[in-house]
Amino acid sequence: MSVSSYPLEGITVLDFGQIYNGPYASFMLAMAGARVIKIEPPTGEPLRRRSGVKGGSVPLAMLNANKEGITLNLKHPRGRALLRKMVMQADVLLENFAPTVMDRLGVGPDSLMALNPALVYASGSGYGREGPRRDDLAMDLTVQAVGGVMHVTGFPDGPPVKAGPAIVDFITGTHLYGAVLTALFERERTGKGRLVEVAMLDSIFPTLASNLGMYFGQTQAGGEVLSRTGNQHGGLSVVPYNVYAARDGYVAIIVVREEHWQFLLAAMGREDLAEDPRYLTNDARVEHMDAVDAMVGAWVATMTKTEAEAAAQRHHVPTAAVRDLEEVVNDEHLHQRGMLRWIDHPDVGHIAAHHSPIRLHGTEPMELTLNPRLGQDNDAVYGDWLGLDVVEIASLREDGAI
Repeated sequence: MSVSSYPLEGITVLDFGQIYNGPYASFMLAMAGARVIKIEPPTGEPLRRRSGVKGGSVPLAMLNANKEGITLNLKHPRGRALLRKMVMQADVLLENFAPTVMDRLGVGPDSLMALNPALVYASGSGYGREGPRRDDLAMDLTVQAVGGVMHVTGFPDGPPVKAGPAIVDFITGTHLYGAVLTALFERERTGKGRLVEVAMLDSIFPTLASNLGMYFGQTQAGGEVLSRTGNQHGGLSVVPYNVYAARDGYVAIIVVREEHWQFLLAAMGREDLAEDPRYLTNDARVEHMDAVDAMVGAWVATMTKTEAEAAAQRHHVPTAAVRDLEEVVNDEHLHQRGMLRWIDHPDVGHIAAHHSPIRLHGTEPMELTLNPRLGQDNDAVYGDWLGLDVVEIASLREDGAI
């Protein structure tokens, strides 16, 4: 396959992303070939404050690879003047501040897009740029709470539980990436930029699809509204769909099509149930959910998690052993595909860093470079790109504007 250029080569992104969702969106832009200039206040973005905790710098390192790094004080008039000058040469400005922050500083989307009508201004926030909750502070944890994720996570007899990973931040970051590309695509045809925004609460709501199916089904029937379903299907409308205990761990098994059920019966040596009306269809199995789970659970319990996974996979049943992080970061499949790559980082040591999940066939995967240190590229960006001389850069530094 011939090798071509990266699709976003020639695109320059001013990246004010912080913590997770903004930096993840701009990381994917960088891995697609864009020049991403990470802009931090002189004290650094909030994620840098975790560096005192062992391992706390790993997310910063992974999410900001392949970016240049500069410092800029937007509270200083010379800092805001610098931003306006940069905007004249940029294609995208991405930020995930609270909705009013940039406007209060006089560098909101209206003023910047007036300077450069081709600018794509991408805004990520908790609740969006309008609505009654606009000004509420939002983080992944709190949006999981207000968005219903916690309510449906955990077991029925236990309290609400947050999802283990920061799902809201990364789902929002993925949508923000998509919003930028949508606006850039439109700009190719019209020559005009656009303000695009993604709210964390908006992003997470569609993930409740199964749970909402159960909710509306129960409320419309006048029944009791259930919430947490443990490891069973969020809508209690698919079975088998659970995590079953093996001798040394756990195995996740799901039956999506009726042939999967027949395959699972063959794996379990229970072909005698192939025509049993209690289990013949998904609707029938849902009516006998406890019996189905008990049957599958008893079978899995006779094996190790690896044996159970292999036995089900041999019969083409969607199955996976539940793995710990040690197993995941050493996963042969992820490393062979290049999604994970071992790097030696001066701050965080030997880590398996992730690539972009987006594969650009026909283009060699971009090599990972280390995340920039705070202000590492000030001279290069302000001098070589923006055209300031060394005297002016020194003056900006002395003034506290950078």
